Amino acid sequence: MKTGLEPADLLAFMERLAQAAERETLPRFRMPLDVHNKDAGAFDPVTEADRQAELAIRALIAERFPDHDVVGEEHGSVDSGAEYCWHIDPVDGTRAFICGLPSWGTLIGLARRGYAIAGAMHQPFTQEWFAAAGGKSVWRRGAQERRLSTRATASLADATMMTTSPTLFAAGDIDRFRRLEKACRMTRYGFDCYAYAMVAAGHIDLVVESGLKSYDICALIPVIEQAGGVVSDWNGGNALGGGRIVAAANRDLHARALAILS
Repeated sequence: MKTGLEPADLLAFMERLAQAAERETLPRFRMPLDVHNKDAGAFDPVTEADRQAELAIRALIAERFPDHDVVGEEHGSVDSGAEYCWHIDPVDGTRAFICGLPSWGTLIGLARRGYAIAGAMHQPFTQEWFAAAGGKSVWRRGAQERRLSTRATASLADATMMTTSPTLFAAGDIDRFRRLEKACRMTRYGFDCYAYAMVAAGHIDLVVESGLKSYDICALIPVIEQAGGVVSDWNGGNALGGGRIVAAANRDLHARALAILS
């Protein structure tokens, strides 16, 4: 008996969710926007694109899987302790979105008993789809499709690392990040979820961040790990809890990064 949780069905459903979100985000991209700040002590922007896209995703999940929990950035959590929980960020990279930069994406992740098992990142403007379920991570744009595979870089001295912004690290965390940065060949800033997708696609080697929420990382864990990479917290534990995260192209590089971060 089919449950709708088979890999092919999950991929199709996640794509349906992404398409629903796209109908809310893409028409608003590079258009005049009302930007609201969610954090009186800093700048944490949100727009109608974020809010409406998440509502569209939640409606489809509630219809198809009414017994599943949902954790989202804009509309809170339904956390009953269900076996399955969706973690969604309708616009990961809202700062990029409001600047007209196409480095944001819609994140859709599914966890089972606290571990990410399937996920997708969709970039509507470039029409790129990064998704994983059942042990296979794929990229697609239009008729083009290929299986994703991470790089074999084993030495930090040969590695390219990314983070969204060093200003987002806490004081103690930025010191560790700077030590790792000095050990790497090159570091680039920006790109939010797109940087993680580039690890899965084999273009960069490491992403290191702190202060993440589960909806920032859940979708990206399967995309990277089913392409051959490793994602964990800075102590090597389950990344679904968010916080301090390291995503590496392979186990050797992950171990070397942890030796500095942990």
